Amino acid sequence: MNENDNSAKDWLSNADMLTEALPYMQKYADSIIVIKYGGHAMKDTKSIKSFCEDIALLKQSGLKPVIVHGGGPQIGNMLEKLGIETKFESGMRITDDKTLEIVEMVLCGGINKEIASNINNCGCKAVGLSGKDASMIIAKKHDGKIKDESNIEKIVDLGFVGIPEKINTDIIEILTSNDFIPVIAPLGISEDGKTFNINADTVAGAIAHSLNAKRLLVLTDVEGVKDNQNNVIEELTKDEALKLIADETIAGGMIPKINTCIDAVEKGVSAAVIVDGRVKHAVLLELFTEHGAGTLIR
Repeated sequence: MNENDNSAKDWLSNADMLTEALPYMQKYADSIIVIKYGGHAMKDTKSIKSFCEDIALLKQSGLKPVIVHGGGPQIGNMLEKLGIETKFESGMRITDDKTLEIVEMVLCGGINKEIASNINNCGCKAVGLSGKDASMIIAKKHDGKIKDESNIEKIVDLGFVGIPEKINTDIIEILTSNDFIPVIAPLGISEDGKTFNINADTVAGAIAHSLNAKRLLVLTDVEGVKDNQNNVIEELTKDEALKLIADETIAGGMIPKINTCIDAVEKGVSAAVIVDGRVKHAVLLELFTEHGAGTLIR
Protein backbone atom coordinates (compact mmCIF):
# COMPACT_ATOMS: atom_id res chain seq x y z
CA MET A 1 0.00 0.00 0.00
CA ASN A 2 1.48 3.36 -1.00
CA GLU A 3 1.33 6.70 0.75
CA ASN A 4 -1.50 7.96 -1.44
CA ASP A 5 -3.66 4.98 -0.45
CA ASN A 6 -3.06 5.73 3.23
CA SER A 7 -3.97 9.38 2.69
CA ALA A 8 -7.16 8.40 0.89
CA LYS A 9 -8.16 6.12 3.78
CA ASP A 10 -7.51 8.92 6.28
CA TRP A 11 -9.69 11.32 4.32
CA LEU A 12 -12.46 8.73 4.02
CA SER A 13 -12.27 8.16 7.77
CA ASN A 14 -12.58 11.90 8.39
CA ALA A 15 -15.54 12.06 6.00
CA ASP A 16 -17.23 9.20 7.88
CA MET A 17 -16.83 11.07 11.16
CA LEU A 18 -18.43 14.17 9.65
CA THR A 19 -21.44 12.24 8.37
CA GLU A 20 -21.83 10.52 11.76
CA ALA A 21 -21.87 13.96 13.40
CA LEU A 22 -24.64 15.26 11.12
CA PRO A 23 -27.62 13.98 13.18
CA TYR A 24 -26.18 15.63 16.28
CA MET A 25 -25.64 18.91 14.44
CA GLN A 26 -29.27 18.77 13.35
CA LYS A 27 -30.37 17.95 16.90
CA TYR A 28 -28.69 21.05 18.34
CA ALA A 29 -29.23 23.40 15.38
CA ASP A 30 -30.27 26.89 16.52
CA SER A 31 -30.03 25.80 20.19
CA ILE A 32 -28.27 27.72 22.93
CA ILE A 33 -25.42 25.76 24.50
CA VAL A 34 -23.90 27.29 27.64
CA ILE A 35 -20.30 26.21 28.26
CA LYS A 36 -18.41 26.88 31.46
CA TYR A 37 -14.71 26.97 30.62
CA GLY A 38 -12.74 26.29 33.80
CA GLY A 39 -9.51 27.86 34.95
CA HIS A 40 -7.67 24.52 35.07
CA ALA A 41 -8.85 23.62 31.55
CA MET A 42 -7.19 26.84 30.34
CA LYS A 43 -3.76 25.41 31.05
CA ASP A 44 -1.87 27.09 28.19
CA THR A 45 -2.21 29.14 25.01
CA LYS A 46 -2.42 26.02 22.85
CA SER A 47 -5.33 24.63 24.89
CA ILE A 48 -7.23 27.93 24.69
CA LYS A 49 -6.71 28.10 20.92
CA SER A 50 -8.00 24.54 20.47
CA PHE A 51 -11.05 25.25 22.63
CA CYS A 52 -11.85 28.41 20.65
CA GLU A 53 -11.57 26.50 17.36
CA ASP A 54 -14.14 24.03 18.70
CA ILE A 55 -16.45 26.89 19.69
CA ALA A 56 -16.13 28.36 16.19
CA LEU A 57 -17.06 24.97 14.73
CA LEU A 58 -20.15 24.79 16.96
CA LYS A 59 -21.20 28.22 15.71
CA GLN A 60 -20.61 27.29 12.08
CA SER A 61 -22.67 24.12 12.64
CA GLY A 62 -25.72 26.17 13.59
CA LEU A 63 -25.46 26.16 17.38
CA LYS A 64 -25.52 29.26 19.60
CA PRO A 65 -22.66 28.91 22.10
CA VAL A 66 -22.50 31.11 25.20
CA ILE A 67 -19.20 30.95 27.12
CA VAL A 68 -18.80 31.58 30.85
CA HIS A 69 -15.19 31.36 31.99
CA GLY A 70 -13.42 31.05 35.30
CA GLY A 71 -9.84 31.91 36.11
CA GLY A 72 -8.96 30.75 39.62
CA PRO A 73 -5.41 29.55 38.89
CA GLN A 74 -4.60 32.66 36.87
CA ILE A 75 -5.94 34.91 39.64
CA GLY A 76 -3.89 32.98 42.18
CA ASN A 77 -0.72 33.40 40.11
CA MET A 78 -1.24 37.15 39.81
CA LEU A 79 -1.93 37.58 43.54
CA GLU A 80 1.25 35.65 44.30
CA LYS A 81 3.29 37.82 41.93
CA LEU A 82 1.96 40.94 43.62
CA GLY A 83 2.56 39.57 47.11
CA ILE A 84 -1.12 39.68 48.06
CA GLU A 85 -2.10 36.95 50.50
CA THR A 86 -5.20 34.96 49.59
CA LYS A 87 -7.31 32.66 51.75
CA PHE A 88 -9.96 30.08 50.94
CA GLU A 89 -12.96 28.73 52.83
CA SER A 90 -14.59 25.58 51.39
CA GLY A 91 -13.05 26.31 48.00
CA MET A 92 -14.19 29.94 47.90
CA ARG A 93 -11.65 32.74 47.73
CA ILE A 94 -12.14 35.33 50.47
CA THR A 95 -12.29 38.52 48.40
CA ASP A 96 -11.32 41.84 49.98
CA ASP A 97 -10.92 45.16 48.14
CA LYS A 98 -7.37 44.45 46.88
CA THR A 99 -8.22 40.92 45.83
CA LEU A 100 -11.37 42.05 44.01
CA GLU A 101 -9.32 44.55 42.00
CA ILE A 102 -6.98 41.76 40.84
CA VAL A 103 -9.88 39.38 40.16
CA GLU A 104 -11.53 41.93 37.88
CA MET A 105 -8.25 42.77 36.15
CA VAL A 106 -7.39 39.12 35.41
CA LEU A 107 -10.88 37.99 34.43
CA CYS A 108 -11.98 41.00 32.38
CA GLY A 109 -8.71 42.44 31.14
CA GLY A 110 -6.85 39.19 30.51
CA ILE A 111 -8.69 35.88 30.16
CA ASN A 112 -11.94 37.29 28.77
CA LYS A 113 -10.26 39.16 25.94
CA GLU A 114 -7.90 36.29 25.13
CA ILE A 115 -10.81 33.89 24.63
CA ALA A 116 -12.81 36.42 22.57
CA SER A 117 -9.79 37.26 20.41
CA ASN A 118 -9.04 33.60 19.70
CA ILE A 119 -12.64 32.95 18.64
CA ASN A 120 -12.52 36.02 16.40
CA ASN A 121 -9.32 34.71 14.83
CA CYS A 122 -11.27 31.58 13.87
CA GLY A 123 -13.61 33.65 11.72
CA CYS A 124 -16.49 34.08 14.18
CA LYS A 125 -17.67 37.15 16.07
CA ALA A 126 -17.14 36.98 19.83
CA VAL A 127 -17.80 39.74 22.34
CA GLY A 128 -16.10 39.74 25.74
CA LEU A 129 -18.09 41.16 28.64
CA SER A 130 -18.73 40.62 32.33
CA GLY A 131 -21.89 40.24 34.36
CA LYS A 132 -21.57 43.93 35.25
CA ASP A 133 -22.18 45.00 31.65
CA ALA A 134 -25.79 46.02 31.02
CA SER A 135 -26.44 44.83 34.61
CA MET A 136 -26.52 41.31 33.22
CA ILE A 137 -25.93 39.63 36.58
CA ILE A 138 -27.64 41.25 39.55
CA ALA A 139 -25.87 39.80 42.59
CA LYS A 140 -26.02 39.87 46.34
CA LYS A 141 -23.41 39.13 48.97
CA HIS A 142 -22.90 35.46 49.79
CA ASP A 143 -24.41 34.72 53.22
CA GLY A 144 -21.16 33.02 54.26
CA LYS A 145 -22.81 29.77 55.34
CA ILE A 146 -20.32 27.00 54.65
CA LYS A 147 -19.49 23.54 55.92
CA ASP A 148 -16.06 22.61 57.20
CA GLU A 149 -14.26 19.29 56.70
CA SER A 150 -16.32 17.76 59.52
CA ASN A 151 -19.54 18.82 57.74
CA ILE A 152 -20.26 21.33 60.50
CA GLU A 153 -21.93 24.52 59.28
CA LYS A 154 -20.36 27.84 60.16
CA ILE A 155 -20.61 31.42 58.96
CA VAL A 156 -17.60 33.18 57.44
CA ASP A 157 -17.37 36.68 56.01
CA LEU A 158 -16.26 35.98 52.43
CA GLY A 159 -15.95 39.65 51.53
CA PHE A 160 -17.00 40.53 47.98
CA VAL A 161 -18.12 37.01 47.08
CA GLY A 162 -21.62 37.00 45.67
CA ILE A 163 -24.38 34.83 44.28
CA PRO A 164 -26.67 35.66 41.34
CA GLU A 165 -30.08 37.06 42.24
CA LYS A 166 -31.26 37.76 38.71
CA ILE A 167 -29.94 37.28 35.16
CA ASN A 168 -30.92 39.99 32.69
CA THR A 169 -30.68 38.05 29.43
CA ASP A 170 -31.38 40.97 27.05
CA ILE A 171 -27.76 41.63 26.09
CA ILE A 172 -27.03 37.90 25.64
CA GLU A 173 -30.09 37.41 23.44
CA ILE A 174 -29.25 40.48 21.35
CA LEU A 175 -25.75 39.11 20.75
CA THR A 176 -26.75 35.51 19.96
CA SER A 177 -29.58 36.58 17.65
CA ASN A 178 -27.08 38.66 15.67
CA ASP A 179 -24.52 35.84 15.28
CA PHE A 180 -22.20 36.97 18.08
CA ILE A 181 -20.76 34.62 20.68
CA PRO A 182 -20.93 36.08 24.22
CA VAL A 183 -17.87 35.41 26.40
CA ILE A 184 -18.80 36.23 29.98
CA ALA A 185 -16.61 36.83 33.03
CA PRO A 186 -18.33 35.82 36.31
CA LEU A 187 -18.64 39.17 38.02
CA GLY A 188 -21.94 40.61 39.18
CA ILE A 189 -23.22 43.92 40.43
CA SER A 190 -25.62 44.60 43.30
CA GLU A 191 -28.62 46.89 43.22
CA ASP A 192 -26.53 49.52 45.03
CA GLY A 193 -23.57 49.23 42.63
CA LYS A 194 -21.19 46.91 44.50
CA THR A 195 -19.09 44.48 42.46
CA PHE A 196 -19.08 40.80 43.43
CA ASN A 197 -16.86 37.88 42.50
CA ILE A 198 -19.08 34.87 41.71
CA ASN A 199 -18.27 31.20 41.20
CA ALA A 200 -18.19 30.58 37.44
CA ASP A 201 -20.06 27.25 37.72
CA THR A 202 -22.89 29.03 39.53
CA VAL A 203 -23.01 31.80 36.92
CA ALA A 204 -23.04 29.29 34.04
CA GLY A 205 -25.92 27.39 35.63
CA ALA A 206 -27.94 30.55 36.27
CA ILE A 207 -27.41 31.79 32.71
CA ALA A 208 -28.23 28.37 31.23
CA HIS A 209 -31.63 28.11 32.87
CA SER A 210 -32.41 31.81 32.30
CA LEU A 211 -31.83 31.25 28.57
CA ASN A 212 -33.62 27.88 28.60
CA ALA A 213 -30.46 26.38 27.10
CA LYS A 214 -30.47 22.96 25.45
CA ARG A 215 -27.28 21.94 27.22
CA LEU A 216 -25.01 23.12 30.01
CA LEU A 217 -21.44 21.86 29.71
CA VAL A 218 -19.20 22.30 32.76
CA LEU A 219 -15.57 21.84 31.70
CA THR A 220 -13.28 20.84 34.51
CA ASP A 221 -10.00 19.03 35.17
CA VAL A 222 -11.34 15.56 35.97
CA GLU A 223 -12.72 12.80 33.74
CA GLY A 224 -16.21 13.09 35.19
CA VAL A 225 -18.13 11.85 38.19
CA LYS A 226 -16.68 8.55 39.44
CA ASP A 227 -18.24 5.68 41.38
CA ASN A 228 -16.64 3.99 44.39
CA GLN A 229 -14.66 1.77 42.00
CA ASN A 230 -13.11 4.87 40.40
CA ASN A 231 -15.00 4.34 37.14
CA VAL A 232 -16.53 7.32 35.32
CA ILE A 233 -20.33 7.33 35.52
CA GLU A 234 -21.72 8.18 32.08
CA GLU A 235 -25.19 9.27 33.20
CA LEU A 236 -26.89 10.21 36.47
CA THR A 237 -30.35 11.22 37.57
CA LYS A 238 -30.82 13.83 40.27
CA ASP A 239 -31.70 11.20 42.88
CA GLU A 240 -28.68 9.06 42.01
CA ALA A 241 -26.39 12.08 42.26
CA LEU A 242 -27.79 13.11 45.66
CA LYS A 243 -27.33 9.56 46.94
CA LEU A 244 -23.66 9.61 45.85
CA ILE A 245 -23.18 12.92 47.68
CA ALA A 246 -24.82 11.50 50.81
CA ASP A 247 -22.52 8.48 50.91
CA GLU A 248 -19.50 10.71 50.09
CA THR A 249 -18.72 8.99 46.77
CA ILE A 250 -19.05 12.51 45.38
CA ALA A 251 -17.07 14.91 47.55
CA GLY A 252 -15.02 18.10 47.60
CA GLY A 253 -15.14 20.45 44.64
CA MET A 254 -17.35 18.11 42.63
CA ILE A 255 -20.33 18.72 44.95
CA PRO A 256 -21.00 22.35 43.90
CA LYS A 257 -20.62 21.36 40.23
CA ILE A 258 -23.19 18.59 40.66
CA ASN A 259 -25.53 20.93 42.54
CA THR A 260 -25.20 23.52 39.78
CA CYS A 261 -26.08 20.89 37.16
CA ILE A 262 -29.06 19.60 39.16
CA ASP A 263 -30.36 23.13 39.71
CA ALA A 264 -30.06 23.96 35.98
CA VAL A 265 -31.87 20.77 34.93
CA GLU A 266 -34.66 21.30 37.48
CA LYS A 267 -35.19 24.80 36.08
CA GLY A 268 -35.54 23.74 32.45
CA VAL A 269 -32.15 22.92 30.90
CA SER A 270 -32.56 19.66 28.97
CA ALA A 271 -29.37 18.15 30.40
CA ALA A 272 -26.12 19.20 32.03
CA VAL A 273 -22.77 17.51 31.52
CA ILE A 274 -19.56 17.57 33.55
CA VAL A 275 -16.83 17.30 30.90
CA ASP A 276 -13.09 16.68 31.13
CA GLY A 277 -11.79 19.94 29.67
CA ARG A 278 -8.24 18.54 29.46
CA VAL A 279 -9.28 16.25 26.59
CA LYS A 280 -8.74 17.78 23.18
CA HIS A 281 -12.05 18.49 21.39
CA ALA A 282 -14.00 17.42 24.51
CA VAL A 283 -16.87 19.78 23.62
CA LEU A 284 -17.18 18.28 20.13
CA LEU A 285 -16.99 14.72 21.47
CA GLU A 286 -19.77 15.45 23.95
CA LEU A 287 -22.13 17.16 21.52
CA PHE A 288 -21.41 15.51 18.18
CA THR A 289 -20.74 11.83 19.02
CA GLU A 290 -22.69 9.04 20.69
CA HIS A 291 -19.90 8.42 23.17
CA GLY A 292 -19.84 11.73 25.04
CA ALA A 293 -16.93 12.95 27.16
CA GLY A 294 -18.04 13.05 30.77
CA THR A 295 -21.03 12.57 33.08
CA LEU A 296 -24.50 13.61 31.92
CA ILE A 297 -27.14 14.64 34.45
CA ARG A 298 -30.78 14.59 33.43
